[in-house]
Amino acid sequence: MTTSSHWVLTLECADRPGIVHAVSGAVATALGNITELQQFSSSSGRFFMRLQVQSGFERARFEEALAPLAAYLNAQWRLDSVGRPRRTLILASKAGHCLNDLLFRTRSGLLPIEVTGVMANHPHLAPLASFYGVPFAEHVVLPDTKAAFERAVLERVEADRVELVVLARYMQILSPELCEALQGRAINIHHSFLPGFKGANPYRQAHDRGVKLIGATAHFVTPDLDEGPIIEQNVTRVDHAADVAELTAMGQEQETRTLAEAVRLVAEHRVFRDGARTVVFR
Repeated sequence: MTTSSHWVLTLECADRPGIVHAVSGAVATALGNITELQQFSSSSGRFFMRLQVQSGFERARFEEALAPLAAYLNAQWRLDSVGRPRRTLILASKAGHCLNDLLFRTRSGLLPIEVTGVMANHPHLAPLASFYGVPFAEHVVLPDTKAAFERAVLERVEADRVELVVLARYMQILSPELCEALQGRAINIHHSFLPGFKGANPYRQAHDRGVKLIGATAHFVTPDLDEGPIIEQNVTRVDHAADVAELTAMGQEQETRTLAEAVRLVAEHRVFRDGARTVVFR
């Protein structure tokens, strides 16, 4: 066995008896050893499965064993190498806490992604990207330039073979067209006060209302603002003694942790969309 022959297989199909037995048989046919397996039968009638397999065969031979089964099950499936870094484009604005955390974790080997670049609508984070050796591009995004910026995003996605787009506190609403083009590939982070505290200064609004819990939510981007399928959430308890600055710091800590975990889960093929919900294998 070699590292190159350690695979992650994800499979989704209509639920029916015998799927696990059939998949295990196909793995055995390829002389594979299952090192990790998770499955879930959803109330929607869909079956979701993720397994890691070590096999002495190369990819083509493994796919040959799996293809007839996938056709029989009418399944959507993907085979990838375990731990392969997913090519990732980051969108940002002025706040640097999420971007810094993602770049640090990537450099430290804690996130299985390869950051191809950062695109932002302000120049503030250029020094941060430069510190990590990541290409940075600034584009002014105004009503009359938004379409041009979004075309530039799609051009970068295609040219750099980008697999994930991460909105690291990118403070612009994506058009329905861009959301559709990036469906299932774009992740956003927001404070969990939504929809209770919309607009500017959410932490000040939360302070004024005396909240007892603050947190963050990472979700897939959809045309419905901040309503995409949820990938990860975190929360921390606060009390009346915390001022706005302290609430902001605690909230940003939750944002960075939540976004990084969501990116990891998606990059490792652990997240499946199930309508408006997600199935997440940890």
